[in-house]
Amino acid sequence: MITVQRELVNPLKMIMKSGKVPLLFLERPTMNNQDIKKAGLKVTTPRKKILDILTHAEKHHMSAEAIYQSLAAAGEDVGLATVYRVLTQFEEAGLVTRHYFEGDQSVFELNQGEHHDHLVCTQCAKVEEFFDETIENRLHSIAEKAHYKITDHALNIYGLCPECQEK
Repeated sequence: MITVQRELVNPLKMIMKSGKVPLLFLERPTMNNQDIKKAGLKVTTPRKKILDILTHAEKHHMSAEAIYQSLAAAGEDVGLATVYRVLTQFEEAGLVTRHYFEGDQSVFELNQGEHHDHLVCTQCAKVEEFFDETIENRLHSIAEKAHYKITDHALNIYGLCPECQEK
């Protein structure tokens, strides 16, 4: 059984796979203006609005263009260049993590503070986050046998989500 060594604002959803070790599918953390301040950044209107979109949007992983479109749809006057600049500042401050799942376009997610991996649907681009202790233990075992010290790793599993399999 997998245990979680951290508290999340939102509960974890446990989904059993093959009757053995459950994968932990993670809920998105929440952030607010205090997190911007703690990161050493001034709380500005564009930063607040972009953080709000990342915190409350249906998709956990959003491109700068998608964030810009959300702002425009809400009638907000924040330019695309500002969105890119704020996301880069958030990334440097550790508030968001940038990923390159498909192609050249990067997507951003709120930094959860703990490592997790991703399942990526190659048809609809849905991304699910998970943590699996068995995978993590195996990675450490491989690194140890090769006399490597792991500093980081990224695991993205590509396939078809259940909804796309039904199509």
